[in-house]
Amino acid sequence: MPPASAAAGTSPVVVVSRLGKTYASGLTALKSIDLTIDRGEIFALLGPNGAGKTTLINIICGIVTPSTGTVTANGHDIVRDYRAARSSIGLVPQELHTDAFESVWATVTFSRGLFGKTPNPAYCERVLRELSLWDRRDTKIMTLSGGMKRRVLIAKALAHEPTILFLDEPTAGVDVELRRDMWQLVRGLRDSGVTIILTTHYIEEAEEMADRIGVINRGELIVVEDKIVLMRKLGKKQLTLQLQRPLAQVPAALSAYPLELCDDGHALLFTFDARSRETGIPGLLKRLSELDIDVKDLHSQESSLEEIFVGLVSTRA
Repeated sequence: MPPASAAAGTSPVVVVSRLGKTYASGLTALKSIDLTIDRGEIFALLGPNGAGKTTLINIICGIVTPSTGTVTANGHDIVRDYRAARSSIGLVPQELHTDAFESVWATVTFSRGLFGKTPNPAYCERVLRELSLWDRRDTKIMTLSGGMKRRVLIAKALAHEPTILFLDEPTAGVDVELRRDMWQLVRGLRDSGVTIILTTHYIEEAEEMADRIGVINRGELIVVEDKIVLMRKLGKKQLTLQLQRPLAQVPAALSAYPLELCDDGHALLFTFDARSRETGIPGLLKRLSELDIDVKDLHSQESSLEEIFVGLVSTRA
């Protein structure tokens, strides 16, 4: 993969400033986006359909022209210094567009030449081997499965040795086993110094892979945060109390506590802030005892990233 000299660090590799895009139809796809992506990180961009994810990626990759604002990639302005900026970037698009009648080897080596890179069969072989495509190098792309075609797209994107790789819905339509293989591949790329920016509809993909997460909705970047910090800030913990005897309703004497009755009255759900010094749990258990409500079991769980994401988007709708 790319040379080890592209070691991970903390210097910004992509800088987006006050970026906006309004199409001729009048549709505003992006509204004054500010974003900095650090070298060697995996950054996941989440958002519902039509939120502006693909527009943002296409602008950074030089495919779509911005209406306002600036973008630099590896220090190169994507408009004024297009060729240098674009040569730093590999893009794996969402759509499976490939040269159907070409062989895997031909399409990958041709893609390298498009960026003015001198032939390097050893490097191309290494890319294909790491993507489990070497045995298919002479195979026409039209005969490959959807998962293999997606691997070819990744190989094409890596052919010119970019230091920034965009993956637009990389595992859409891919089975679970292949998705896991893709995750492993992405981690390997990051470890070699490549900065990864991915969009995904699979929340577990972001939760599994990303260092930082951005959430975009209706063209606005509504949050950018370290994944762990985001989950700690916005996540909630819930305590489920399994009862010895079911309740018909939450007693009025417990109205001071945020409780929900569930499991047909056999359980109480208590939501609390895990960061708070006073969770309220000891007081709740004491009050239940005073009311002769016996608890036979209890367990707690944290909000998933999916619940956090849904909450963020719904509050801005």
